[in-house]
Amino acid sequence: MNEASGKASAKGSKPNDCRQPSKPRAQAPSPGLYIVATPIGNARDITLRALDVLAAADVIACEDTRVTSRLLAIHGITCSLVSYHEHNAEGARPRLMKRFKDGEIVALVSDAGTPLVSDPGYRLVAACIEASVPVTHVPGPSAVLSGLVLAGLPTDRFFFHGFLPTKRAARRKALKVVATVPSTIVFLESANRLVKALADMADVLGPRNSAVAREMTKFYEEVRRGPLTELAQHYATSGAPKGELTIVVEPPGSTPEPDAKSVDRYLSEALAKLSVREASVAVAAETGISRRRLYARALELKSRKY
Repeated sequence: MNEASGKASAKGSKPNDCRQPSKPRAQAPSPGLYIVATPIGNARDITLRALDVLAAADVIACEDTRVTSRLLAIHGITCSLVSYHEHNAEGARPRLMKRFKDGEIVALVSDAGTPLVSDPGYRLVAACIEASVPVTHVPGPSAVLSGLVLAGLPTDRFFFHGFLPTKRAARRKALKVVATVPSTIVFLESANRLVKALADMADVLGPRNSAVAREMTKFYEEVRRGPLTELAQHYATSGAPKGELTIVVEPPGSTPEPDAKSVDRYLSEALAKLSVREASVAVAAETGISRRRLYARALELKSRKY
């Protein structure tokens, strides 16, 4: 190349030459089970591979055929759908296993996110493994991971709990079990139980830094961050938002315990308005220090005053 043509070429081209790379060829899926992640809100959050598998499937097993039909319509895919959820799984599973014997491609999806994560499907996977049916995962969106990365809390280790029990006694028992887990904890919760769940979390887990994420990937996405005590108070006053939510709670001991002078100040302020028992409960919720220890200290402060 001569000097003149070299200069012209340099002038006419962009740095790093931003040409569109050739797309990788889609490989035709072979028979077996494909666990396909679907969007948790934004319909565009679906992978090219997921679209390829859904378009090639002989049948798609889904929680709600109406929800999956809407997703397929958006992406111009037509496929046979069968219902597979926790209430009909025992009866639907044998029929799906017959399809595998017939050499069909079966895609398993949930209404949103990654199947099997707080959604039905693991027994079908186990049955396929036992029957030597190939099982493949087509990864993608997950409310668990989206909430975790948006929370601003430690991500090196996390424990996924899923939904807490609906009854208060069982919920508090479950929270006590995970209270000492040395990692960030991820919960899922429905809007109508959020206020009660946060109140119990604040009481059992203390004022740990936390986040409540809702409408993730959608236009009205919101992540509210703060101590559990503050979040519980906020939603108790404002009311729960719509939709299902992801709650992320930091590990125990991440928030430094207040020093002795600060604890005495908190107790003295509380004792000016409350009884010893009530003051110790209030300060325990605010600091995470045990009620028994605070009760003993509150008695000392009260006796000094009188």
